[in-house]
Amino acid sequence: MKKVSCILLWVLLMGPFAYTQEAAWPTGRIDLLGPWGGLEQEALFKILEPFQAATGIRIDYTGTRDWALVSARVRGGNPPDLFISPVPAVVWEFAREGYLVPLDSFMNMDQLEESFAPTWLELGSVDDHLYGLMGPVTIKSLVWYNPAQFSANGYQVPKTWDELVALTEQIAADEKTPWSIAMECGDATGWPGTDWIEDIMLRTVGPEVYDQWVNHEISWTDPRVKRAWELFGQIALNEKYVFGGIDGELSTFFGDGADPLFTDPPRAYMHRMALFIYDFIRNHFPDVVPGKDVDFFVFPPIDPQYDNPLLVAGEMVVMFRDTPENRALMRYWASVGTHELIVAHFGRLSPNKKVSPYVYGDPILRKAAQVLTEASAVRFDGSDLMPSEIGTGAFWQGVINYLTGEDLDAILEEIEAIAEGVY
Repeated sequence: MKKVSCILLWVLLMGPFAYTQEAAWPTGRIDLLGPWGGLEQEALFKILEPFQAATGIRIDYTGTRDWALVSARVRGGNPPDLFISPVPAVVWEFAREGYLVPLDSFMNMDQLEESFAPTWLELGSVDDHLYGLMGPVTIKSLVWYNPAQFSANGYQVPKTWDELVALTEQIAADEKTPWSIAMECGDATGWPGTDWIEDIMLRTVGPEVYDQWVNHEISWTDPRVKRAWELFGQIALNEKYVFGGIDGELSTFFGDGADPLFTDPPRAYMHRMALFIYDFIRNHFPDVVPGKDVDFFVFPPIDPQYDNPLLVAGEMVVMFRDTPENRALMRYWASVGTHELIVAHFGRLSPNKKVSPYVYGDPILRKAAQVLTEASAVRFDGSDLMPSEIGTGAFWQGVINYLTGEDLDAILEEIEAIAEGVY
């Protein structure tokens, strides 16, 4: 703790994002709102602990994924001091409506550009001003499996979609369950299904058309969009392929989704989920050995011409109130030392280029960092880039409706009708 506190004081007082000390912290408190609960909230507290210890500033954190609540607070004149948003589109809306403090008004952009690649800064920017700083980032295009169980059953890691489907059929023919899929997340239930569809879109139409879809330059009723849903449904709608069937998909908390892979005997053999599920795996099964009992392969290509682009996501911190305390925390969040803590406690990747690769002590995280570096193309989670009425509304709900048996054409027509009004 002493070492980390010293690093923090250097960051605040002498480092590249140095804070110019004013008389004192006028309020001594920060009201922080974010999406994390459970293990993720514990990780956040570990990251913020050195800041609080070194400054004496108290951080009051509230975790919620109810974006309507966040919007109501902001538009009702009672915003938090800072907000950790996993949805860039929500940040863009707040910025355009004048609710956010531009970070370039007090932070050195040259130094930020030395630390963060343009992609990460652009995600937090609106009209040439920076409003959000990325924190942990994650790869979403991953399929988790138990190598020991694959070896024991003679299963091979698939290199194409066709091989993935063939493996699914092989496991089912062995009277085992190929997949665990977990959609439950309170008001955000359904988002893991949107990740499946986004990954499939990237691999069937390519990054450029994916961008058009995200920006509503092609319709939700376009046959290419419908095909992505149908390929998702090829697995997700088959009761023999998914542990617990469709009811299990919709009722299982996303953080528990990988658990069936590590029971004895396994209740499922594959789980498509972002890198952050690794933190849940390690906490639920502390004795698993990376590479032996747990590993991942990248969601395989579908159309070879589009190679294997990666779907990524992450959270950014934005600032509603301009106070010395909030400025200090934003500078802390930008620092290399903080991003090393993010890697250590969140089990995710850092967008800060100055973080040493040696920080990734876990072989799974080191492998993920290499995968991100070597990707043929990278695209941010599409639902997080869409207007909230679509990305965190109609799209999420559409997945639930699809899994509960509603007609796909009707679902896509409904989303398109909403999109036409929003865009």
